[in-house]
Amino acid sequence: MFMMVVMVIIFYFLLIRPQQRQRKEQAARVAALKAGDKVITTAGLHGIVHSVKDTTIMVKVAEGTNLEFDKAAVASVAKKD
Repeated sequence: MFMMVVMVIIFYFLLIRPQQRQRKEQAARVAALKAGDKVITTAGLHGIVHSVKDTTIMVKVAEGTNLEFDKAAVASVAKKD
């Protein structure tokens, strides 16, 4: 019984807690999106945020080409310099 408790504690600190922290950090980055930020979507599309709405963002991928994505589709954010 003691070994089961120890394994659950190890799983919590090695697997569950780091994943929760990463999710919170990603949610904070997505919530702080603004025009000019460079983003990469979950589909691998690189672009620059053109505008931000409540649940979606417009991403400029080429001159004259803007695509609309859900905020949840943003995989990573690099702030503008």
